[in-house]
Amino acid sequence: MLARPLALALALTVSACATSAPPAKPIVYTGTPQEQWEQGQAAFLAWSAARPGWKTTDSGLQYHRLKAASAKAPKPEPGAVVTIHYVGRFIDGRTFDSSRDRGEPATFPLTRLIKGWQEGVPMMRLGETWEFVIPAPIAYGDRNRPPIPPGSALQFEIQLIAIPAA
Repeated sequence: MLARPLALALALTVSACATSAPPAKPIVYTGTPQEQWEQGQAAFLAWSAARPGWKTTDSGLQYHRLKAASAKAPKPEPGAVVTIHYVGRFIDGRTFDSSRDRGEPATFPLTRLIKGWQEGVPMMRLGETWEFVIPAPIAYGDRNRPPIPPGSALQFEIQLIAIPAA
C-alpha cells in the first residue's frame, strides 16, 4: 500500500526535474578588459530589451513608464528647460548620481544633457516617472567621466516635476 504513493511521488519528482530549464551557460568574455566591459554591457542591453513592458527606440534607448500622468499633461519640447528628480545607476544597480540623495530636484536645458535624455525626457508628460536604459553611444560614449567608465550603458529613473517655461 505504501509502495504506490511512494512510486507516484518519485515519478512526480523526476518529471518535475525533466521540465525545468537547464542551467544557463556562463558567458565567457574575451579580449582586453575594456572589450570585456563592453561585451557585458551589450549582454545587459539584450536582456533589458526583452523585459516585459519595456520598449526600445531606433537609437537603442530603452524605456518603461513607472507612473503615468493625465493624457492632457504637457510634454517638454526637445530644447526645453526641465526640472526633474533623477537617480543614475550602473547596470549592476550601484548609484553614481542622484538628485534625490541631494534632496533637491535639478533644473537644466535638455540641450546640455546626454542624447539619451534629450530623446527620452520629451516623451514624458509632466508628473510622470520613467525608467530609461541608455546605451553608451547615446550616454557618454567612449569618454571617461569618472565615476562612469567609457562604454557604459546607464540606467536612470526620471521624474518630470516641472517645465518652467511651459
